[in-house]
Amino acid sequence: MIAIIKYNAGNITSVKNAVERLGYNCKVTDDIGEILSAEKVIFPGVGEAESAMIYLKNKRLDKIIQSLVQPTLGICLGLQLMCRYSEEGGTQCLGTFDAEVKKFPATDIVPHMGWNNLEIEENPLFTGFGKEDTVYFVHSYYAEICSETIAHCNYILPFSAAMQKNNFYATQFHPEKSGDVGERMLKNFLELLELFQP
Repeated sequence: MIAIIKYNAGNITSVKNAVERLGYNCKVTDDIGEILSAEKVIFPGVGEAESAMIYLKNKRLDKIIQSLVQPTLGICLGLQLMCRYSEEGGTQCLGTFDAEVKKFPATDIVPHMGWNNLEIEENPLFTGFGKEDTVYFVHSYYAEICSETIAHCNYILPFSAAMQKNNFYATQFHPEKSGDVGERMLKNFLELLELFQP
């Protein structure tokens, strides 16, 4: 079973539908036992960092996410919450990735909304990707580039479009809204076999 973490954020249903289209059984849940026993975990979301972290802490999900050993994928707000700190509400986040989340400079082209291509590193998440492939973004905050960046995008400035550390993966873009390219990436994640052994 694929666990999709239920918390104070939007866009959960579209991720569930995308996983089910690929033929996988999944469940939207905040039950700690179900999350810990899942084959894989997806941590998606659209929303605001500070209130989302409060919800996670109240449900003890912050500690649970940090302890996961199965492949785990953060999407959009999920990626940002897996970073160390977010300027949105001055929020201390989960700290999976050693990066800060910052607000794009104020211009008339923020939020970043639309299709962009990626500069990718070799990674199982991007098996089958081509240089011309594009993915869909909607965000006003971005994670800085760091040693755990596996793909970056240039929009106003370079930022982390995808990250990985051990069993934790994350994308700033929305694979569930990125057509065939996003479906391929999501399928790559769901087919990962390894468990991280600390």
